[in-house]
Amino acid sequence: MTGSFDVAVRSHCSGMWRGGDTDKNLTRDRDDSEFMRRTSRQLIANASVDDEILVLTSKGLNTPLLDNSFGLGSEAMQLYHHPYSLDSQRVRLALEEKGIDYTSYHVNPITGKHMDSSFFRMNPNAKLPVFRNGSHIILDTIEIIEYLERIAEVSSGVEDATFGREVLEWMRKIREWDSKLFTLAHIPDNRRLYVSKFLRMVMIARMAESPDLASAYHRKLREAYDTEDKLKDPEALRRSKDHLLRLLDEVETKLEGTSYVAGNEFSMADVMLVPVLARLSLLDLEEEYISSRRNLAEYWVVVRSRPSYKKVVGRYFNGWRKYATLLKTWMFVRVRSLLRKY
Repeated sequence: MTGSFDVAVRSHCSGMWRGGDTDKNLTRDRDDSEFMRRTSRQLIANASVDDEILVLTSKGLNTPLLDNSFGLGSEAMQLYHHPYSLDSQRVRLALEEKGIDYTSYHVNPITGKHMDSSFFRMNPNAKLPVFRNGSHIILDTIEIIEYLERIAEVSSGVEDATFGREVLEWMRKIREWDSKLFTLAHIPDNRRLYVSKFLRMVMIARMAESPDLASAYHRKLREAYDTEDKLKDPEALRRSKDHLLRLLDEVETKLEGTSYVAGNEFSMADVMLVPVLARLSLLDLEEEYISSRRNLAEYWVVVRSRPSYKKVVGRYFNGWRKYATLLKTWMFVRVRSLLRKY
């Protein structure tokens, strides 16, 4: 990569556990397997790691990784996140809108990087994002944003008039909709099941490497199976969709009289909503859910023009970029699965 972005790669494959194929009923797509085998040796030679970790700050400062420890030795504010993560997008948008410097580590949840023991010990929920400022670690998205709000106010000496009770109410209301089930329901079954199987094997491999964390990994495995069960439940899927529709209708009504979700100024309520719209666009559902609502459609055009959106979301998912971003991860999972390197 070029410019202010520095990709720091650390080898983490020595002694990699090799697991067996425990999901016999999963039918592999063999059409491209020969191609994958031909290219896998070159890919692994160039990237013999579980994942890449991107290091940057909003001012372009490059910070090297230390012993593949997720930067735990650094004193700078750190964010562990990934462009695929909706909550990660929210926190990054807040950071960019507030102009706060931070060191950014990519932790790809699709390739199972969030299951590495070093990350798991810091965050047993294995969810993104994680914000760290010195010894202070925050896992909840809204709490992170509130913390950033306080930092910005202390730095500027001016209280942010846009961060009031209405903003916080909207933030919580938007967060109540669970995007995970809705997203997974709109991914082709064969690919979703393939990645799900890969992640289960990653968890089993990490259990073998870190027996002291076995109970926590077992809990994550149960969560994975519970999610698969929900995806087979039409009623659960209907509730998820209905919840989203109610939320978007409420936003549409609100935008009838204001420019943004909580008033006429862009606020942290918008930071919570924008990634929801970006997710719908990524899933090719923009026409059904956004364009069909006049006020929301106009709002969507406006917020996409903001520099924060272009940096946090647009650079990864606008136009052809979303295919490059997704293809890279899909190839990684395919190669690792074929080689059984979890």
